[in-house]
Amino acid sequence: MTMFDFEDGRGAVPAHQHPNGMGWVANTAQVADTAYVGPEARVYGEARVSGQARVYGQAWVDGQAHVFGSARVSGQARVSGDAWLSGETRVYGSALVSGQVRVYGRSRVSGQVRMYGDARVCGRAHVSGDARFGWEGERHDHV
Repeated sequence: MTMFDFEDGRGAVPAHQHPNGMGWVANTAQVADTAYVGPEARVYGEARVSGQARVYGQAWVDGQAHVFGSARVSGQARVSGDAWLSGETRVYGSALVSGQVRVYGRSRVSGQVRMYGDARVCGRAHVSGDARFGWEGERHDHV
């Protein structure tokens, strides 16, 4: 059995490299054959990546996060907790999306942005810089 340490404090766990991109996926996570996990990317915990979603660069998706549709997670971005990314969403740079956060539509989250709690970003919103979105915070852009 192949083991891999996701550097989350739990040590090495059963894992495999995803055939589409060769990134590491814990055996407890689910990644569709149609999704892409780049060679330096990681998907672990009970996270799910489905559809045409892509996780690449040094991005990590963990917890019970779900990245689906055509969503992209790249750079050194982290998606965790029960976060959902869908549509044509892009999370990149060193952004952190965690908790019950929902990002969908054609939204962009980048830079040092920290989203947590029950925050929502939808439509064509662009969140960048060092913004912080917290409990029940919302940002909507209905362009």
